[in-house]
Amino acid sequence: MQWEGRKAGVRIAAALAAGLALRLFFVVHAPRIAGDTLVYGDIAKNWMQHGVYGFAQTPHGPAPTLIRLPGYPLFLALWFAVFGADHYTAVMVVQCVVDLATCLLVADLARRLFGRRAGLAVLWLAALCPFTANYVAAPLTETLSLLCIAVAFYGMERWRAAGLGWNGWLWGIAGALAYAVLLRPEQGLLAAAVIPAMLWMVWRDRREVLRAGVPVLVAAVCVVLPLVPWTVRNWRTFHVFEPLAPRYATDPAEEVPLGFQRWFRSWGIEFASTEEVYWNWDSAPIDIADVPTRAFDTEEQYGRAAALLSEYNKDTKATPVLDAGFESLARERIANDPMRYYVALPAARLLDMALRPRTEMMEIDLEWWRWSRHPGQTAFAGAYALVNLAYLVLGGLGMWRWRRSGWDAPLAWSMIAFVVLRCAMLLTLDNAEPRYTLEFFPVLLVWSGAVFVCRGSGVSGVARSGRCRG
Repeated sequence: MQWEGRKAGVRIAAALAAGLALRLFFVVHAPRIAGDTLVYGDIAKNWMQHGVYGFAQTPHGPAPTLIRLPGYPLFLALWFAVFGADHYTAVMVVQCVVDLATCLLVADLARRLFGRRAGLAVLWLAALCPFTANYVAAPLTETLSLLCIAVAFYGMERWRAAGLGWNGWLWGIAGALAYAVLLRPEQGLLAAAVIPAMLWMVWRDRREVLRAGVPVLVAAVCVVLPLVPWTVRNWRTFHVFEPLAPRYATDPAEEVPLGFQRWFRSWGIEFASTEEVYWNWDSAPIDIADVPTRAFDTEEQYGRAAALLSEYNKDTKATPVLDAGFESLARERIANDPMRYYVALPAARLLDMALRPRTEMMEIDLEWWRWSRHPGQTAFAGAYALVNLAYLVLGGLGMWRWRRSGWDAPLAWSMIAFVVLRCAMLLTLDNAEPRYTLEFFPVLLVWSGAVFVCRGSGVSGVARSGRCRG
């Protein structure tokens, strides 16, 4: 990275130091070792200690599973081998370094596109972003996924600048795309946005279409190669064709409560309902008071839902009879208002994931908007929501300015395609989780750099000088 100048070096070091301090603050004061973290950790330990990719559930040893892809358990197993099993604090410190690397990559990409001033601004925005920083304190896939996104788009620009074809950046892109898919199944959308854009770059450079196109196709093959042994393992162990991970995170022998999930999808919007109702099904009591009134079209529907939940709460076990009862409710609600089910509610869930205050990792009440209960928490959450909105607005303004000033079309459209594809995928989900929109931030941060371009220097491609007085 060529940032030019001693003063710039000092500013970079200051931004990284501030970013590290923020991340360590979250590690010390707001660690989150629960839920999916323990799922990944259990898989990693059994993989290390027993050679079984699964859970320690039976007296005969670990039971194999396929509900999670191996990318993050592999990461945990590596650091457990170095620091010891269950040393999650060490893992979180490593994630601090990983996230700062992501900050550097998005900042240097902004510098290459918009100039040095923009790069420094993006570095500070990335380093001090509380939402991405917060997730280093949770051993989950998010921090590594953000790095893969940054590497993919940064690698595209460097690959183009290096002349396309066979070069080291090609393998960096392929590695990032492949590991992204091993982390989370939906990250195949990243490859779907990047590979076509690389082919577009090749087509635009018509002199060497064949020479430069073959490497892109090879990179595309490399993205799916790591899934081959995973698919073979799943076939041999479970006798199912599963190249990724099941949509509902269930092993082949497990029942999927489709009726209950469909009923939840007929009214669920905010993250509070996800945690208080959706995640509790088949494991913990569900209070009818936690179900909002929009879940019932009539008093009769309310009575049936209350009766079903009362029966469920006796032993908190899901049964086919209960599931059938919720399926009946779901069918009625869908028939009453199909637009609500298929359009309005999915859009509302997406907006909730994008605009919510992102305090889900903190000791903030799920119903953060209830001022009478906790005015301090409500004020903090409101301020956090404004910060989140500021990042979204900056990214949107930057993208618009980049577009109006002329942009590197393949790279820009690849970024837009990634955001659009991910939004389309999120519209299909039953439950709203703000972390699912965290993957937008590397793209938003790069786009925001266009806001800080020096007046008159231009925004097209690599900014002309990138130098501003002062």
